[in-house]
Amino acid sequence: MNNEALGIIFPNSYDTLLPELTNDRSMASIPFASRYRLVDFVLSSMVNGGIDNVSILAKENYLSLIDHLGNGREWDLSRKNGGLNIVPPFAQKSSDKYNGRVEALSSIYNFLNREREKYVVMSDSNIAMNFDFKAFLNAHIKSGADVTMVYAKTVLPDSGKKFSISNKDLYYTLVMDDDKRVTEIKTSPETKDEVKLSLNMFVIERELLIKLISQAYVDGMIYFERDVLARHLESLTVKGYEFDGYFARMVSMKSYFDENMKLLEQKNLDALFSGNPIYTKIRDDNPARYVKGAKVSNVMVADGCVIEGEVENSILFRGVHVKKGAKVSNCILLQDTVVGENASINYLVTDKIVNIKDGTTASGTVDFPVYVAKGKEL
Repeated sequence: MNNEALGIIFPNSYDTLLPELTNDRSMASIPFASRYRLVDFVLSSMVNGGIDNVSILAKENYLSLIDHLGNGREWDLSRKNGGLNIVPPFAQKSSDKYNGRVEALSSIYNFLNREREKYVVMSDSNIAMNFDFKAFLNAHIKSGADVTMVYAKTVLPDSGKKFSISNKDLYYTLVMDDDKRVTEIKTSPETKDEVKLSLNMFVIERELLIKLISQAYVDGMIYFERDVLARHLESLTVKGYEFDGYFARMVSMKSYFDENMKLLEQKNLDALFSGNPIYTKIRDDNPARYVKGAKVSNVMVADGCVIEGEVENSILFRGVHVKKGAKVSNCILLQDTVVGENASINYLVTDKIVNIKDGTTASGTVDFPVYVAKGKEL
């Protein structure tokens, strides 16, 4: 066990980017890859790295998250000491709904003070990746840095576009010297070139974090990267840690659709799930059942599904039922969706418990997949 570090996860970061899916759930609770939730990836990675004291600082819409995580048993975090700690807003008299990481961390000031781990590892939950937190922490300790940030070399999906005020904090990119010391943190740069994109994962000494957050909160600061780190790059040694593996970052409905669909390619699926295991909530159900006459091609199907019709290039979550004569193409069907007899759907994203009536025809496009809200009938 890695008793040197405690983990903190922010489940509501970037909720506003996927309003359809976060209407009654947090970003961390969004279903991904047929049977998982986004929080599963960062939480599993922390546990695999030996971090057994993890706090999740909820802001709103956290009932789905609590239902999914429970007491943390599936992640071996059901413990008397440490384990999983879900902190809702208004957890104490002085706390409130937070606007950024500074306010979120200040709301658990007493908790941070009484813990004994030397380091704090922080992460958002809008990225699906299989990350080695043990190697990350060891690299931080070896470098002697005050703060270490995870980054990946990539081209921004909206490269070259001018960002509006509402999404100006969507991308933080790093400028580093030859020793990987961060010299500048940029916000949503307008460039078509490859950038060093911050993956919003950090490691810092607990006592230093308390000091920085206390001062930032008094000064009315909100954002950790922009208001704390960027302002102290000269006085603090902030270094970058490159992640060169596979990651899926959700920043819009289109990116959510695309990142799910990428997992239909075996190389991407292997890149995300090879190595350390990713844990999730167990749902006792039957294996997927393919009725005689069903036709299936290039799909990801979870347990509990029943397929009687045709399905191609699609991702089916637990309990989906595709009835006889129905045709499903290029779709993402969340838990317990039912596609009626002789229905034909293409480029649809359905939320949980959606009913596609018999004979219905509905189609979106690759650039604009149609979303059907939870519990609706089409």
